[in-house]
Amino acid sequence: MSEFDYDLFVIGGGSGGVRAGRVAASMGHKVGIAEEYRYGGTCVIRGCVPKKLMVYASHFHESFEDAKGFGWQVGESKFDWSTLIANKDREIDRLEGLYRKGLSNAQADIFDTRAVLESNNEIRLIKYDRIVSAKRIMIAVGGTPSRLEEMPGSEFCIASDEVFHLEKQPKSIVIVGGGYIAVEFACIFAGLGTKTTLVYRGDKILRGFDNDLRESLREEMVKKGIQVILENVPECVSPAEPEKFDEALEVKLSDGRLIPADQVMLAVGRKPLTKQLGLERAGVQCKPTGHIVVDAYSKTTVDNIWAVGDVSDRVPLTPVAIHESMCFIETEYKNNPTIPDHDLIATAVFSQPEIGTVGLSEEQAIAMYDKLNVFVSKFRAMKHTLSGRDEKTLMKIIVCAKTDLVVGVHLLGEASGEMSQLLAIALKSGVTKKDFDRTMAVHPTAAEELVTMYQPTYQIAGGQRVG
Repeated sequence: MSEFDYDLFVIGGGSGGVRAGRVAASMGHKVGIAEEYRYGGTCVIRGCVPKKLMVYASHFHESFEDAKGFGWQVGESKFDWSTLIANKDREIDRLEGLYRKGLSNAQADIFDTRAVLESNNEIRLIKYDRIVSAKRIMIAVGGTPSRLEEMPGSEFCIASDEVFHLEKQPKSIVIVGGGYIAVEFACIFAGLGTKTTLVYRGDKILRGFDNDLRESLREEMVKKGIQVILENVPECVSPAEPEKFDEALEVKLSDGRLIPADQVMLAVGRKPLTKQLGLERAGVQCKPTGHIVVDAYSKTTVDNIWAVGDVSDRVPLTPVAIHESMCFIETEYKNNPTIPDHDLIATAVFSQPEIGTVGLSEEQAIAMYDKLNVFVSKFRAMKHTLSGRDEKTLMKIIVCAKTDLVVGVHLLGEASGEMSQLLAIALKSGVTKKDFDRTMAVHPTAAEELVTMYQPTYQIAGGQRVG
């Protein structure tokens, strides 16, 4: 008989934790898992999945308009927020059920409670006031939105957690932030008919992305009626004076402007949920940011405790958390030490138009390579020749001039996210620009531009454009 109640106990029921728990349990190991909110984690319950459903909803406004150019006579359309939220909730309930079913079928013990560490082998289940022991412990509690608590009036604001449960659609909204969550929700609300303002402290949105993508997306967002205010921060949020504004709130910006809004959404980053988790009792060390310190194999500073997903300071994406969990399974249960591969991860931003990107931005490539060939194509997609919509597609390929290796591909336009997944396979395989050039185009598609740009748009040497 084992000296422990469980071979593996997982704290956190998101995608990473559930994957590790389910697979370990299906291999015959005794597994327990605890989640204090809902199984599925941020991605399924209050992140990627419900957000993508809202993205789909927000596209129909333009689809109805575009249909006229193709001969369709579309009648008056009307959007109902409550129907979208109800249908979204039903789908999220279904997905959570599948997560629970997978764990149950694998014979894992499921606990609906907050769990904290009492020692390096003991976990307290708060709801049941019970302590269980485990040979191995995985921490997969994820993160939570930052709330700008230091800003006066932050209590009047919402974050991404609450946006999916608003009782009614705001007539106007101010979104604070310039990352992918901020721009995605700005496009969602604008597409659904909400007057939308985006406020960001930087000079360009989407810090870390290629500059051409950043600027091109901003231009397209402005065309869609989104007010984008850069190099500004909110100084305070307060109830609006009825004699001044019809909206419930007003935002005072650092340049003195007052922006009225029904809702103010903060999308200013996320922080790990490591406070009051008992990490110090177990000897698990954290960084000043609160992220758990891990080695290449996701092991913490305690030999029998691991951490995966957003709670560690690596790549905060759901597929990455799942991958890290599977590497843990390979290492601990299959005698196959496997280090998670965080290189060349494709990323999609479901803005409108959407972004797909893999590899280095031009700015990152300049820092790594002396000479680059850069291929850029910006064009009006075939669909919009009849729809009449003034929307541009951007495609950009960055190539190491010395080796001909493609080191980055960046897309802005319809289905860019889908294309980036396939491009990631090519870049992981070491594709060269010559391989692109000898690939036959699929016509007529937007993607054929990727294989028909034969001459560099410009070259870079020593960090400077030379052509």
